[in-house]
Amino acid sequence: MYYTYMLRCEDQSIYTGITTDLERRMKEHFEKDDKCAKYTRRHTAKKLECAWQSENRILASKLEYAIKHISKEEKEKLIQTHELGKINKIEEENYKLWKE
Repeated sequence: MYYTYMLRCEDQSIYTGITTDLERRMKEHFEKDDKCAKYTRRHTAKKLECAWQSENRILASKLEYAIKHISKEEKEKLIQTHELGKINKIEEENYKLWKE
């Protein structure tokens, strides 16, 4: 199982990444662990906004790539609606919204 996630940073920017262990990865980002992303080391991660589960790395990476290539406005809308089908070339049925 893979997760594609979106984090809100203190400067209101949005970081997108993938992982196989969401809990571990959030700990790395929030605690600025040695393994956290360079981006979240400089733009302090504040909140997990949303995450989607997918069966494999290919699907998770495809979603990550698509999210990274939409505008900030579209990212904000995605966080509110969780509607992946509106992102170009993403088949929503391949993803399940993760809920705590």
